[in-house]
Amino acid sequence: MSLNNTPSSDRVHIAFFGKRNAGKSSVVNAVTGQNIAIVSDVKGTTTDPVYKAMELLPLGPVMIIDTPGIDDEGELGSLRVRRSLQVLNKTDVAVLVIDGTVGKTNTDDELIDSFKRKNINYIIAYNKSDLRSDTQVVAEHEIWVSAKTLFHIHELKERIAKLSVSEESKLRIVADLIEPSDFVVLVVPIDKAAPKGRLILPQQQTIRDILEADATAIVVKEYELRQTLDSLGKKPKLVITDSQVFAKVSADTPRDILLTSFSILFARYKGNLELAVKGAKAIDYLDDGDAVLISEGCTHHRQCDDIGTVKVPRWIKQHTGKQLNFEFSSGTEFPVDLSKYKLIVHCGGCMLNEREMKYRQQCAQDQNIPITNYGILIAYMQGILKRSIEPFPYIAMSLED
Repeated sequence: MSLNNTPSSDRVHIAFFGKRNAGKSSVVNAVTGQNIAIVSDVKGTTTDPVYKAMELLPLGPVMIIDTPGIDDEGELGSLRVRRSLQVLNKTDVAVLVIDGTVGKTNTDDELIDSFKRKNINYIIAYNKSDLRSDTQVVAEHEIWVSAKTLFHIHELKERIAKLSVSEESKLRIVADLIEPSDFVVLVVPIDKAAPKGRLILPQQQTIRDILEADATAIVVKEYELRQTLDSLGKKPKLVITDSQVFAKVSADTPRDILLTSFSILFARYKGNLELAVKGAKAIDYLDDGDAVLISEGCTHHRQCDDIGTVKVPRWIKQHTGKQLNFEFSSGTEFPVDLSKYKLIVHCGGCMLNEREMKYRQQCAQDQNIPITNYGILIAYMQGILKRSIEPFPYIAMSLED
C-alpha cells in the first residue's frame, strides 16, 4: 500500500491546538511545507478543523489537523471550541502553539491538562521567536519556533516524530493468527454501499495483512464458499466473513475450521474486543421503551436496506420482541452523555483511528453502558458468537462469565 493510499484511520494523527492569533495555522503550513491552513491577522480565521492526509518526513503517512482557536467567543465560537476538543479524541500527537510574545495562559494550561488526562503525547511550540530577543532554554517538551523565518521548524518535526506512535508495536489485523503458506478464505458479498468496482476498506486491509504475512488470501462470495472449500485440496487456517452472511457461512464451514468476521477482527484491532463481546449479551436484558444508540464512524449514502439504520434495528427487534427506541449517530458526532441508552451498537470503526475507537468504548464503560459492534451482536443473536471468537481463547472465556 503506497503512502498516498494509506487509510486515514491508520495514519498518525498530529493535531495543532492553540489560541486565536498564536500563529497556529502558520506553524502548520511551515511544518508541512504546504499552504494547508488559511492564514490571516483576523482572529478566528480557522472555523472548523482542517484535515490533510499527507507524507511528513521522517514520520511517513500522517493526518495533519489544524483546529479552531481554543479561546473563540460567542455562540458560534463555543461550537468551534467544542469541535476542537472533539479532535483530542483522535489525536496521537498534540502540538500546542503559543504566542511567544504573550506567553502561556490559563487557557493553554487547561489544554495541557487535557493532553495529560487523555494520555496524549504533546509538545509546546512557542511561536514568533523572531519577535523575541530572549528565547531562553525551555523544558524538554517545549521548543521555540518561528513560522515566519522557519527557525527550529525542522527540529519541531523531529520532536513530533519521536512522540509519534510506533507502527511496529501495533497489533495486526489477522497476521498474528496465521503462518506463512496458510490459506485464508474471505467471504465477501458484493456490498451495495461499497464504491462500484472496489471492496470496502476492512476487506482491503485484511487482504493486505494476509499477503504481508506470506499467506494466501482466497476471496469468494457467500454462495461459492462450500464448493471452494471442497476444491481447495488443503484445509484453510481461517474463514473470515462479512457479518451479514454469518449464519450461512457458519453452516457451510466445517467445524474443524476456525471462523470469524471482519467486525470481530476490527474490534480487536481498533478497540477492546472483550468489552464488545460482553456488551452483546446486554441485548437479552432490553425492555419496551429502552433507547439503543446505533453509531457509525463514517458518513455514507444510505441504501434502502442499510445495515446500520435498517437491518440491525430490525434484527434487534426480532430477537428481543420489544418495542425499542433507536437513535443514530455518524461521523465525528458521538454523544458525550450516554446515560439514556441501554445499549450502544457501533460499526466496526474502520474509518476511525484506534485512539478514537477506544475513547468511545471508554466513554461507554465509564458510564456503565454496554457497547458492542454490528458483527459481534449479529453473531450473538444467531447463536454463533462462541464459535466466531475461538481464534481468541482468552476472549472466549468472557462468554462464560
